[in-house]
Amino acid sequence: MTLTIGSLRAEPGQKTRGSLSADLGTTTVEVPLVLVNGSRPGPRVVITSGVHGGEFIGVDAATRLSGLLEPDDIAGQVVICPAANPPAVYGGRLNSSPLDGVNINRVFPGDNDGGPTERLAAWLFEHLIDGADAYVDLHSGGIDQHLLDFAAYRLTSDTELDAKNRAMAHAVGYERVIVRPLPDGGNSHAAANRLGVPAILVETGQLGDRDPATVRRLLDALYRLLHHLGVVEASERVKPATVQPREWLRTGDVSSEVTGLWYPDAITGDEVTEGQTIGRIIDPVDGTEHKVTATATGKIIYGMNGLTVRPGTELATIAAPHD
Repeated sequence: MTLTIGSLRAEPGQKTRGSLSADLGTTTVEVPLVLVNGSRPGPRVVITSGVHGGEFIGVDAATRLSGLLEPDDIAGQVVICPAANPPAVYGGRLNSSPLDGVNINRVFPGDNDGGPTERLAAWLFEHLIDGADAYVDLHSGGIDQHLLDFAAYRLTSDTELDAKNRAMAHAVGYERVIVRPLPDGGNSHAAANRLGVPAILVETGQLGDRDPATVRRLLDALYRLLHHLGVVEASERVKPATVQPREWLRTGDVSSEVTGLWYPDAITGDEVTEGQTIGRIIDPVDGTEHKVTATATGKIIYGMNGLTVRPGTELATIAAPHD
């Protein structure tokens, strides 16, 4: 079957590289795509990275994967979008777009009549994600974020979809698998679930890391996942996981309530209890101290490393084992 996305086409046994224009209302951006149409039938797998700027590991790994995958080696179709949010990726921003200050991973599946970022989210869903057999969104800790590697999936009211989500997340082969009980909100994988598309989030690396060893860790995870999905056969590239995945529940999030300078007392990887002081925000003008406490008991799997924060800045995410 011919793989067609916009004006890009890949016949069976063909790999096509190019970009498509996305009309964002006030501007137009070029979204890069690599279409790998296997020589044998199989699932359509969509992989995105660069949803956020400053998260380099996923962008590097997706780009390398697009060079490694050849049509004769795969069954089905693989669509790779290495820079899904070009304004944020190339504009030097972190989670928000320089076009409108919006975090695209809070507004999926987007709105064709909304602002630039909402329109881009809608474009990605219309052209890439809707109709996929599996979707993987690659993220990492940005320049100011400490992060423990994990895969994540959502629970839905569809037991078959839940089983596919869970199996995909475990196939990644990371030690931590984060489960959230509802497919709500504007995250890409949750919005994909609401369309019935099996989808997971994969977080790899921290602090704007671009180390080749970290990229290799994610590439190994992607090959394990593609093997699980039946896209690639067992080979030397499909390396077995070295750890047993364990499921964790996301139990709490901590956000800044004020503007100021962030001084954490507990960092990523630390165990905390609900109500425990995990840091302070200092007003640089008058020295006023605002105490920040843990909203749940568990381990900090994400922590803000940056100094300057404002209301709504994510300071920490807490998770606990779920056996």
